[in-house]
Amino acid sequence: MKTLLLYPQFPQSFWSYDRTIKMVGLKSVIPPLGMITVAALLPKDWEIRFYDRNVVPETDADWQWCDLVILSAMLVQKSDFHTLIQKALRLGKKVAVGGAYPTSVPQDALDTGADYLVLDEGEVTVPLFLEAIAEGKGNGIFRGVEKPDMTKSPMPRFDLLPMDQYFMMSIQFSRGCPFNCEFCDIISLYGRKPRTKEPHQTLGELQTLYDLGWRGSVFVVDDNFIGNQRNVKRFLRALIPWMRSHNYPFTFMTEASVNLAEDDELLDLMVEAGFYSVFLGIETPDQDSLEVTQKLQNMRYPLVESCRKINDAGLLIYAGFILGFDGERSGAGDRIQEFVKETNIPQPMLGILQALPNTQLWERLKQEHRLVTGIGVTEVGDQNTLMNFIPTRPLAEIAREYVEGFWRLYEPKNYLERCLYQCLNIRSRTNLRQTMKLPLNKGLRLIIQLIWHQGIRRSEIRGQFWRQLWLILRQKPQFLNMYLGLCATGEHFWEYREVARSRITAQLGYDPLQISAPNTIQAKIMELAET
Repeated sequence: MKTLLLYPQFPQSFWSYDRTIKMVGLKSVIPPLGMITVAALLPKDWEIRFYDRNVVPETDADWQWCDLVILSAMLVQKSDFHTLIQKALRLGKKVAVGGAYPTSVPQDALDTGADYLVLDEGEVTVPLFLEAIAEGKGNGIFRGVEKPDMTKSPMPRFDLLPMDQYFMMSIQFSRGCPFNCEFCDIISLYGRKPRTKEPHQTLGELQTLYDLGWRGSVFVVDDNFIGNQRNVKRFLRALIPWMRSHNYPFTFMTEASVNLAEDDELLDLMVEAGFYSVFLGIETPDQDSLEVTQKLQNMRYPLVESCRKINDAGLLIYAGFILGFDGERSGAGDRIQEFVKETNIPQPMLGILQALPNTQLWERLKQEHRLVTGIGVTEVGDQNTLMNFIPTRPLAEIAREYVEGFWRLYEPKNYLERCLYQCLNIRSRTNLRQTMKLPLNKGLRLIIQLIWHQGIRRSEIRGQFWRQLWLILRQKPQFLNMYLGLCATGEHFWEYREVARSRITAQLGYDPLQISAPNTIQAKIMELAET
């Protein structure tokens, strides 16, 4: 079987870092780990051509060559995903789809004309799909009844990647999360019982990356790396001597729940193993909203203290924040801004709450007849969208707080100041290798670009750039790479805040930073809800 694996394009988004990636001379942040894992599950005698369309597009010759097209997508890739299905159909090619988006909303892929829906986790459903192909079946929907054993997951096909075009590589140690956040689709996709690989499996993946020549940062893509604390400590204890014997070729970042701050041993192991940063789902400093959304793990320990403890352990913090929870009080956006200012989190991912399909929130709002069609991320596949349900406070107010918060948080002076103090607040350890890395030629290019854009061209921050650079060099030179990397990503966010504002303005019909909300917007939402 001649098989064309295609990973759809991302629109400009919070995590796309478009401007920064271009400055460094790369094409994408991380590779599609799911697709190269699926590639490893396909028969050895199949011919495979793989293209991440964010890096390099396939050619007409590739389309003519193939018998089968395989696509995987997240919701944000919705537009290109459907375009590719339609092209495959026009050319008379069979098309199979999988990934988080078609798993959550399979009807969308069916309506566009996909032949095979290989849903849920590939270790279970790809063999079912292959069996149907062998039997000559022209279509089918394949679902996983049980969650797969991660210890049987294959080695991803890292050899298919053009490694020199990515900022990071990616690996996965676990799937699932033990918590019960109402809005989260991770537990509906992967379950509440975290499943992990064996340490030797993940070390084998790192060894493969090492043998292929990768040196730099690795993103551990687990949605909650510390969901199974016993197993993650086993892995870290095995990773530490491996890193030492290989002269620390990688640095790591991952996602974790805030209760990481409650485990000193785990923090120490992560830093010693080479982790330099962690993304936390903080969501909101409002305790009543945390209780409503069942994010009880964020209520056990003061959130500001948790952030300080994680910084003190030696880790940079990224974090997510959400507006629009039921019962949320006015000014929630202001309180998030104050929290970010107090903790100096450089890149707060501020979003408007969305009810994602099959989540507890989706089911509850469906029963309450509050879901709205025609708007929201499930409709347009765009992160900068109004909520897809009727909120408990005026939508226009939430939209204004979102745009205003994003605009102020990513005002260049505010952003650079947070970058400085976050780096200064991170405790220095004897092992100073846990900072983000770039290849030498890319790093030099980045420095030259930064000096031009922030040290010379941008007059409003020129003086601040040089003062802060001097402070880092004098007080925390070991964090210079991390600091410069954060400065560079500022170029993306200063452009992206304009995008976020324009997208919300287009949906509202007015600019929330310029005028007060007309009364028509809430009426429009109510009309959509009724229809």
